[in-house]
Amino acid sequence: MITKEQLYKQIETFPDKLNIEDLIDKLLLINKIENRVAESDSDKTISEKQLDQEIEAWSK
Repeated sequence: MITKEQLYKQIETFPDKLNIEDLIDKLLLINKIENRVAESDSDKTISEKQLDQEIEAWSK
């Protein structure tokens, strides 16, 4: 979830004119990045080694 303050900061970086689709795409990207940063900060991620092991298990 994005706060109003974060949203305001992001809106300031947008061009003066943009279409709704671009706005939605940018906001979705910002939300995804914020979610991944939060997951990383709370150690909800796996190591690259663990990822390699999982991928290897899928291919069997």
